[in-house]
Amino acid sequence: MANKLAIVTGASSGIGLELAKLAAQDGYDLIVAADTPFVDAGAGLQDLGVNVESLEADLSTDQGVKQLLDRVGGRQVDVLVANAGHGLGHAFLDQDPQDWRHVIETNITGTLLLIQPVARAMVQRGDGKILITGSIAGHLAGSFQAVYNGSKAFVDSFAAALNNELKDTGVTVTCLKPGATETEFFHRADLDDTKVGQAKKDDPAEVAKTGWEAMKDGKESVVYGLKNKLQVLASGVLGESQTAELHRQQAEPGSGNQ
Repeated sequence: MANKLAIVTGASSGIGLELAKLAAQDGYDLIVAADTPFVDAGAGLQDLGVNVESLEADLSTDQGVKQLLDRVGGRQVDVLVANAGHGLGHAFLDQDPQDWRHVIETNITGTLLLIQPVARAMVQRGDGKILITGSIAGHLAGSFQAVYNGSKAFVDSFAAALNNELKDTGVTVTCLKPGATETEFFHRADLDDTKVGQAKKDDPAEVAKTGWEAMKDGKESVVYGLKNKLQVLASGVLGESQTAELHRQQAEPGSGNQ
């Protein structure tokens, strides 16, 4: 019998790559996609003893999502890991609209365009698991990451709503909510000179393991790490104006040099 199939997006590095490794270790064949090349990552996944197909595509676009769905063809997708996403630092008024639109189109639009057809097929047969990478950023007003945090607020909320819509269908939706994690995210978001960019961060392998196990257990959501859980709890008490000020202290350009 053929192995079950998992799709993992944003899988060329960081949390996505670690999630792909966990899927492979559990015996899933893989279709991995990212907007950056699978150089060392692709070779490492091939060594795990499952069939791996890699696709370099911009999943912020209709064309990129279509490329991925075309690669799947008519095959049954048992697990969908919708992990692709990126951030954008600096003040909103200083950002190019093309850049902040790409954040929204990657984190929200492309994610939903992929999830909808895959989830429909899962519901039709009554089985499947979806893991969406949200963020604790969705609970915080993100000064100097305003669009990114807003996009993750959408993702966190959407994942919970979709999970509720699909109850009793045999399909579960789990939202993984990491905090600051040691990945290329902060460099790509131009946050290198910030406090959060320079601070010690969580291990992506441990973050991925937490999300993967929560998905297998059918949990609605999981926040990695005690510190991050406390931040989420505090956000409900402090209110948006205070979380925005706290976020400013971590993400304001140059804050890492103070």
